[in-house]
Amino acid sequence: MSSPLRIIFAGTPEFAAASLQALINTKEQNNYDIVAVYTQPDRPSGRGQKLIYSPVKQLALEHDIEVFQPLNFKNEEDKAQLAAHQADLMIVAAYGIILPKAVLETPKLGCINVHASILPRWRGAAPINRAIIAGDSETGITIMQMDVGLDTGDMLLKASCEIGPRDDFTSLHERLATLGGEALIDALELLKEDKLTPEKQDDTHTCYAAKLTKQEGDIDWNNDAELIERQVRGLSPWPSAFTHTSNGVMKIHAAEPCQQTSDTAKAGEILETSKKGLVVATGKGSVLITEVQFAGGKRMKVQDALNGKNKLALTPGLIFTQTPSTGQK
Repeated sequence: MSSPLRIIFAGTPEFAAASLQALINTKEQNNYDIVAVYTQPDRPSGRGQKLIYSPVKQLALEHDIEVFQPLNFKNEEDKAQLAAHQADLMIVAAYGIILPKAVLETPKLGCINVHASILPRWRGAAPINRAIIAGDSETGITIMQMDVGLDTGDMLLKASCEIGPRDDFTSLHERLATLGGEALIDALELLKEDKLTPEKQDDTHTCYAAKLTKQEGDIDWNNDAELIERQVRGLSPWPSAFTHTSNGVMKIHAAEPCQQTSDTAKAGEILETSKKGLVVATGKGSVLITEVQFAGGKRMKVQDALNGKNKLALTPGLIFTQTPSTGQK
């Protein structure tokens, strides 16, 4: 029997935990030895600012895997500690810490990454969101060899996933997290058999999936209905698409293009309210908003909002606006 594949796993959120779980589930049959887990330092959260463990740390501790949480790898002691694990391979999935060249070269087989897009399409921090907002019909997982660039390493294995017309970040993220774990195991088994063929990325086909900002959620109602609808799906649940009403900011969690139009309505004008939702005019077409959230309140169906204290802000004829600093009033 050959020696176990000694693995260091580095990741932080739920997406990464799915890949770690796949490793744990198959470690006996595939002869994996998870020698250490690296994750970001615990962060304060909630009103009490209690330190919260990352999903990856929680999972590792449940399975008695030693956890390390360096702030970064600028400290020589952290680099030495990583090297002391004598790992064959380091697997990285949404770790959130940039690995210097010295770390990338420490494991015998280097570091591989579980990336949530079909490279080279979306490189960067928010590939799932950007794919939805851009209107892509397909995305997936790329297992890649890491180098010092930003998601620029050679591609080792790809697994595709359709983006459905109603997919938001949450639904697509869940499918990709599962697919990421499956693709990782497939890649590891091919790696053990020396059957992986690295493929260079074509830089001319890449887009940068920049980190999301809250301001990106501010809806410009002059845009087409299709773009606004994708903005809502791509930014749900965070930072959320939002608009301004007479009762303040209103987040929009679910919407869809609809056929109703008006030749006289202004962009952002409420055309109709019903149990189905709010019909709002856009620069081209209209959208049906079905789930909203006002400041200090919870996410709710529009029908419930129409029965509550914010119903006057949802009256037909009123016009939603962007943040005043954008020039709209």
